[in-house]
Amino acid sequence: MNERLAKHYGIPNIYGSRFRRVAFEQDATRGGLLRQGSILMVTSYPTRTSPVIRGKWILDNLLGVPPPPPPPNVPALEATKTPGKRFATIRERLAEHRANPACAGCHRLMDPIGFALENYDAVGRWRTIDANTPIDASATLFDGTNIRGVAGLQEAILRNPEMFVSTLTEKLLTFATGRGVQYYDGPSLRKIVRDAATQDYRFSSLIMGIVNSTPFRMRKAS
Repeated sequence: MNERLAKHYGIPNIYGSRFRRVAFEQDATRGGLLRQGSILMVTSYPTRTSPVIRGKWILDNLLGVPPPPPPPNVPALEATKTPGKRFATIRERLAEHRANPACAGCHRLMDPIGFALENYDAVGRWRTIDANTPIDASATLFDGTNIRGVAGLQEAILRNPEMFVSTLTEKLLTFATGRGVQYYDGPSLRKIVRDAATQDYRFSSLIMGIVNSTPFRMRKAS
């Protein structure tokens, strides 16, 4: 990062416009895609975070299990105020939203992932309080795994690396072939992921697997 980016992230002692590599401790609030300001900002609204959008983005782009489309005429979240007290937190507002059975199924998948990222505001800055209330970044994922914060979410994803690697391989193959992945590409995709597992899922192993795959080397006859 350079000085401007470091100020945004709250990282001290970085000066000048030159970009340089910065190392973080194991428990740092920065590092990796899940903590990147650009992703955190594009998955938020201009004035507040959105656990729903963030959860959906991760399901779509990292895990390859997109949730169903929302039902029609879904009402927006209201910035409701707790009687006589304060504005409700995003977690409280979403709890009311999930009380609707038509909404509960999809939000059960998306919301917990987004809650784990609630320590980051709408532009990706670290915070510990929202609406004058300490942020609760704990959640229970759709498979029953209990997590806390972005570190817990990252660990949960890493426990099942084949989900992320399969999604990444699909996107790389789409880019490489210039077309969408079809059902008949399934055997080749699974072989690329299996072979990459023997090399600890190194990125180079995915690239070589795609270059040597049947979809990349051959065209389907009409």
